[in-house]
Amino acid sequence: MTATAEAASTRLSPLARAKAILGGSAGNLVEWYDWFAYAAFTLYFAPAFFPKGDQTVQLLQAAAVFFLGFVARPIGAWLMGLYADHAGRRAALSVSVALMCGGALIIAITPGFKTIGLWAPAILLFARVLQGLSVGGEYGASATYMSEMAGKARRGFWSSFHYVTLIAGQLLALAVLIILQRFLGEAELKAWAWRVPFVIGALLAVVVFWIRRGLEESIAFKRPAQRETLSRGQVISAAVFLVLTVISGVLGVTTGPLARPGQILGAVFLVLFFVSLIVPLVRRHPRESLLIMGLTAGGSLTFYVYTTYMQKFLVNTAGFSKGQASEISALSMIGFMLLQPLAGWLSDRFGRRPMLILAFGGGALTIWPIMTGVSQTASVTTALVLILAGMTFQSCYTSISAVVKAEMFPAEIRALGVALPYALANVLFGGTAEMVALAFKHGGLESTFYLYVAGVMTLGLICSVILKDTRHHSLIHED
Repeated sequence: MTATAEAASTRLSPLARAKAILGGSAGNLVEWYDWFAYAAFTLYFAPAFFPKGDQTVQLLQAAAVFFLGFVARPIGAWLMGLYADHAGRRAALSVSVALMCGGALIIAITPGFKTIGLWAPAILLFARVLQGLSVGGEYGASATYMSEMAGKARRGFWSSFHYVTLIAGQLLALAVLIILQRFLGEAELKAWAWRVPFVIGALLAVVVFWIRRGLEESIAFKRPAQRETLSRGQVISAAVFLVLTVISGVLGVTTGPLARPGQILGAVFLVLFFVSLIVPLVRRHPRESLLIMGLTAGGSLTFYVYTTYMQKFLVNTAGFSKGQASEISALSMIGFMLLQPLAGWLSDRFGRRPMLILAFGGGALTIWPIMTGVSQTASVTTALVLILAGMTFQSCYTSISAVVKAEMFPAEIRALGVALPYALANVLFGGTAEMVALAFKHGGLESTFYLYVAGVMTLGLICSVILKDTRHHSLIHED
């Protein structure tokens, strides 16, 4: 049987396709709600876990824990990617949401610094690592599942709902924030109400766990295929470097003479750990892995600038109130969400590559005037229009981020191939976006950060130009 005939024989009905997309989307929404709830409520819970210092210092400390959650994402991507390629997409999706539930619940019930001292930030870090493992595994499994379950003719459109639900999760976190801000005072939010969103997230995750257990497995995984094997040497080297990273990190947070060497060695061993994870994949699929990392660098950095960091930028730099900043962020995210299916549909008509070139080329040219304009305006409307302009370019990447990556890899290694390069680039650029921006601001060089973002987006533009249009060269044959 030819590949075309085989694809036709396994084509999903419209109802089955919609059920699969909606089922995968529901879990994706809850995963990202839990992830972004941390960022949305940082302004309120940072003093509870990091009581010393001014507001910018507290935000830097909370951002450091946010970054360490990103560090866990490549581990989750590696473990869940392998699991999804061996046990199935559905099984990996169920495990990832269970981890997210545990992380959210721990944050919700952990006492503050005044009650248990240094245990408070330590437990917060542990919970964030659990969430990092979850999100790292979620991206590859859900992006692969939704891309495989979407039909060939409308794969860009249907897979764009991966980012629709990602953004919807962030919007849900913002909605909870705005509601609490409307009905409670700042003192109550800082005292106890910041725990509410994490309780909500844990309860929603339990519901989604049962939903995902009932999902249909993707046709691409069901087909007999030679699965990628994991060498014992890779496991041993990764485990050794991870243990050395943890030991060095523990030394790095002490106050003795070993603190500085511990920090340096921790960074070195962490890099070696990541290298041990990615090298086997790069050896098998060098072009695809490196292109995904380049695209993700520009795309993730810009996404976190316009979403997670923008709320703090509106307060600390532009001078808006916290309530105004939350409302601007919510309105801009609604517009951003609605742009995703349109941009995905356009990629089905005109190709993935032109959309990526528009995203990174336009984004690199406009990031400076947009950020400068937002920082200098006192108008809510002007700030909203400027942010939406940047998000319009960004949507040309985010809408097809999942499908472009999934179309580059064969089914037997697709989940790992999508997840791991993405997660590593996210650590370096998405996870550090807020820390780098706040560090530039703390040093009085905030506008230099705009140039940094433009430079990383230029890297994404170069990768877009090099990339073959995956709409015409897709390795997903199922329809």
